[in-house]
Amino acid sequence: MGIRTGQQYLDNLDSTARDLWIDGEAVKGKITEHPAFRNVARAVAHLYDMQHDPALQSEMTYSSPATGNLVGLSFLQPHTKEDLTRRRAMMQQWARYAHGMMGRAPDYLNSELMAIAAAAPFFGEKGSRYAENVRSYYEYVREHDLCLTHTLILPQANRALSASQQADPYLAARVVEKTAAGVIVRGARMLATLPLADEILVFPSTVIRNTEEDRPYAFAFALPLSTPGLRFICRETFDYGKSHFDHPLGSRFEEMDAVVVFHDVLVPWERVFVLEDGERCNKLYADTDATVHMTHQVIVKNVAKAEFILGVASLVVDTIGIEQFQHVQEKIAEVVIAMETMKAFLVASEANAKLNRWGIMTPDWTPLNIARNTFPKVYPRLVEIVQQLAAGGLMAIPSEKDFQSELRPDIDRFYQAKNTSALDRTRLFRLAWDAAVSTFGSRQVLYERFFFGDPVRMAGALYNSYDKEPAKQLIRELLNETADPLLQQEAHL
Repeated sequence: MGIRTGQQYLDNLDSTARDLWIDGEAVKGKITEHPAFRNVARAVAHLYDMQHDPALQSEMTYSSPATGNLVGLSFLQPHTKEDLTRRRAMMQQWARYAHGMMGRAPDYLNSELMAIAAAAPFFGEKGSRYAENVRSYYEYVREHDLCLTHTLILPQANRALSASQQADPYLAARVVEKTAAGVIVRGARMLATLPLADEILVFPSTVIRNTEEDRPYAFAFALPLSTPGLRFICRETFDYGKSHFDHPLGSRFEEMDAVVVFHDVLVPWERVFVLEDGERCNKLYADTDATVHMTHQVIVKNVAKAEFILGVASLVVDTIGIEQFQHVQEKIAEVVIAMETMKAFLVASEANAKLNRWGIMTPDWTPLNIARNTFPKVYPRLVEIVQQLAAGGLMAIPSEKDFQSELRPDIDRFYQAKNTSALDRTRLFRLAWDAAVSTFGSRQVLYERFFFGDPVRMAGALYNSYDKEPAKQLIRELLNETADPLLQQEAHL
């Protein structure tokens, strides 16, 4: 099949039933016509259509090694630095379309899938069928150009206890039994973003105790979202049915987040990658380098997001004529520094890339790791800068209907800016508001804060994994060079 069109993605959404709930009601009829999902469905469809654009196709696709059909470049298993550059260029196209506002664009989990497929022997160490399952699933998703979401986190009940120690042993998703057809799973997981994906990866996240009582919670598998017994409970939508004028971001890129409930779901054996193996779950991301390739995609997204904030903030400055103030220049410089820092991390990771044990050209982890520890702190500040620059103007913005009413003469007069009409000023400020003040914008801040998990634990992991010995040795040598000879002699006595 190869790359599919946006219409094929939409048609598939409407033709496959799924147990999707929002505001206490099950979604009935066509998902692509539901107010909470129709706009983001079209945004995802646009991503697929970009692969068919004659001006972009060579940059976004490659020939499948299995069929010769064109497939998405995010599935490419890179073997050279040039391959990495091609993957990044493709990911930039999608990231810039959504201005970094779609955390679950298909290339994110495609990056994970291509990495674990290359590392299939890792999954086969305790059963060759698991290795073959991983390879087959990667090829299936690649050849059908499917969109994936994932769910990693256990329900936020009592974080002081492990999954097996909770009052309800089926609170967190766990294996109930194994049958000839597959594995039965019961319980819940959070948090699945974009429940309009085709398939879901149910993978480990936090460290799993490798004990007998925790074995039922240790697994990795994949399922279609239409699987019987699989339920998605969505939060309220932040797409309020407004126009692109009034909600330029929320009316396009509201991905939605959902808790996933497994009501005795059958996972066929061919979809199982890890089963009742806490040690393998804990090693999965590091030993396959999946985290590295996923982070590579995320930093591409973050560069696009920083570029977006720079553009919005700079236009606000120009529009209301505040560029002469030094504190304004300092704030814009802060955004520039953030954006260029993310770019530098990306370039450094690719420049120092090396082949991993599985033969995959893998970006250098250190700059990517620093980037993923930096952006969760940087992005809230970038949003704050937009708030500070636009100031009270963000609370005095007409709507599209105001421009269509008898208020228009007053609005044209009193909402004009330095060299900009009231209409153009309003368009810009509504965009700034949607990025920095609205519910959609606030969700983006929260999302970035915890994209890779608890920032404190991430910092601790960085501290424990980073080799500090070379820096310490430099200081030891310096101290020895500057020590008083007599004191040195005393130290040796």
